[in-house]
Amino acid sequence: MHEGGPTGRGQVRDGDGSRRLGAAELDAELGERATLVQFSSAFCQPCRATRRTLSEVAAMVAGVAHIEIDAESRLELVRALGIARTPTVLVLDAAGRIVRRASGQPRRADVIAALGEAV
Repeated sequence: MHEGGPTGRGQVRDGDGSRRLGAAELDAELGERATLVQFSSAFCQPCRATRRTLSEVAAMVAGVAHIEIDAESRLELVRALGIARTPTVLVLDAAGRIVRRASGQPRRADVIAALGEAV
């Protein structure tokens, strides 16, 4: 896994609405309204900034949880979801369906907009 390009910004795309993730797969409880799932790696600089951004947004929006997953320790899940780089963020709705997916360091406004699709 590697970091993004010089700007650290990546791609955003619609999620795979047919794919659901649950607490058992993520080793954490989902948020009541939505969940931000972040795949990180140990030496990924943009992952630290992404952690701060997602934690801040989750704290601002009631019913939203932030779960960070170490990609290197969860390779089976990484492969199953087609995670190619860190950070990658999945936005899940209340049922655990993936509604948005982004790679690279997200902006706060983009995270809030993506949550709008999930809740």
